[in-house]
Amino acid sequence: MREFSVPPVATIGDTANLTDTVWDNAEVAPDAIQFARRTRGTADTPTAGGRDGWTEITTRQFRDEVVAVARGLIAAGISPGNRIGLMSKTRYEWTLLDYAIWAAGAVTVPVYETSSAEQVAWILADSGAVACVVETTAHALLLSGVRDQVPALKQVWQIETDDLDALVGEGGRIDPAEVETRRRGVKADDLATIIYTSGTTGRPKGCLLTHRNLYADAANAVAVLPHLFNEGASTLLFLPLAHSFARLIQVGVVYARATLAHSSDPKNLVNELQAFRPTFVLSVPRVFEKVYNGAAQKAAADGKGAIFARAERVAIAYSEALDSPGGPGLPLRMQHRVFDRLVYRKLRAALGGRCRDAISGGAPLGARLAHFFRGVGVTVLEGYGLTETSPAVAANLVTAIRIGTVGRPLPGVSVRIADDGEILVKGEIVFQGYWNNPEATAEALDDDGWFHSGDLGNLDGDGFVSITGRKKEIIVTAGGKNVAPAVLEERVRAHPLISHCVVVGDRRPFIAALVTIDDDAWPKWLAEHGHPTETPVADLREDPALTADVQSAIDDANKAVSAAESIKKFRILPRDLTEATGELTPSLKVKRAVVHQTYAAEIAAVYGD
Repeated sequence: MREFSVPPVATIGDTANLTDTVWDNAEVAPDAIQFARRTRGTADTPTAGGRDGWTEITTRQFRDEVVAVARGLIAAGISPGNRIGLMSKTRYEWTLLDYAIWAAGAVTVPVYETSSAEQVAWILADSGAVACVVETTAHALLLSGVRDQVPALKQVWQIETDDLDALVGEGGRIDPAEVETRRRGVKADDLATIIYTSGTTGRPKGCLLTHRNLYADAANAVAVLPHLFNEGASTLLFLPLAHSFARLIQVGVVYARATLAHSSDPKNLVNELQAFRPTFVLSVPRVFEKVYNGAAQKAAADGKGAIFARAERVAIAYSEALDSPGGPGLPLRMQHRVFDRLVYRKLRAALGGRCRDAISGGAPLGARLAHFFRGVGVTVLEGYGLTETSPAVAANLVTAIRIGTVGRPLPGVSVRIADDGEILVKGEIVFQGYWNNPEATAEALDDDGWFHSGDLGNLDGDGFVSITGRKKEIIVTAGGKNVAPAVLEERVRAHPLISHCVVVGDRRPFIAALVTIDDDAWPKWLAEHGHPTETPVADLREDPALTADVQSAIDDANKAVSAAESIKKFRILPRDLTEATGELTPSLKVKRAVVHQTYAAEIAAVYGD
């Protein structure tokens, strides 16, 4: 199949904008709980859903806070169409500011809170931002160091001081009716945000997304995911809100009047999940891999490794049987019931105990992990999208799931597979182009409105989309064999000991791989093999036991490809890839060009250069 289209179930009027849902919610259900903030509950402070330490914010309270901040922005001289930078971890104020900026008629420009000074200067200068909100003193100092490179920037506010309170105070002299005038002046096709791509290659490009783009994506996604998005549902958002995936969930939760809490502390995430007890979560595959690996390692440390391994096999078999006509047979159901009491219940408890669904995006999850989690009682709905598509293009649904694919196109979306295998996308979700970059826009959008994603994939007879790789990442060996690295890398990463895998071999005689070791799994491996637990990976890269374990992961990955595509050699790198060293994007994608440059000597050693 070369093309598949799904008609929209929600249409966006020309006068609609993203603030409408905030105002509608406050009128229709003023006491519904829209947000929960992490605070210590007191006798005068209600806790969210009976959860200690979480304060409830109703739809009416949120609307009023949005108005107060928007009045402050107007008092500060923000005009309709002005761009405002927002640099912060995921927290309640991020969402509040986002909607307040929209209510004031302005445009939000997200900046990852981990961005370098050079990246911050580029994004704010390129977007022409006139103001910026930062979270911390460190952010403020970083920005002050590049202020001379951002000529349009006139004002900076800091969340962790009293700047927002002062802003609200200044807004007291603005008639609230001015906010309503500004808000109603924003139309569906007006710019809502400029989201700069993570930049796995080159400088980030600013994606122009309108209110219609984001609204259409959220409204159509919520319509087919009522099991997740409803008034009784809740989620703990811990991905960066500068990422379009998290931003869509924010908009969808407000649209559906579910409850949203924010978390910005990865080290405390398990505790916060258990305290908040969400009904669904969203994440990237790396987090699901960490959850699985952590559970397997803990079981092994407690002497229950064999039990966990058996429970894993049963979970995967049970999930696979769910897709067969007869479903799981009686013996399998009985085994599943036993392991539910022994293992699966504890895994669900780590997510708070109420979570039965999750959304995964940003990279391939892998069929094994997807079956494992569904088998333990948490269905991971894998989806696909890009910043340029607002971002969700396709998703598996509770009622239509095909593990190993990223689901069917969402309502209102058309997907076409070009002759060279590239995925093309059309619909109201497709962005307007790249800011100040007509050349890149012309390359991405054709005359018929199709967005050229750069991803390779296919459509099956029922319209389910499978991703096979990136056009620019295809490796062509010296023998002329085309190899998509994603399939191999995904399989290698499935090994509990391995963190990242980067396949190489372009114009080389064979395929090879650079492998990094997982920092969390490393101490346990050292102890099991009689090494001091502080030994760095760099000291044991040639250790026979370590190379044998990595080879087992390589052997498993090679089962998925032909002999010509298989990994023939590998090198264990001395440390893991990190965002701090520039090898990962904030959404944890590998920057291949950086890795190739940093480890050019390692690659050369593989090929005997």
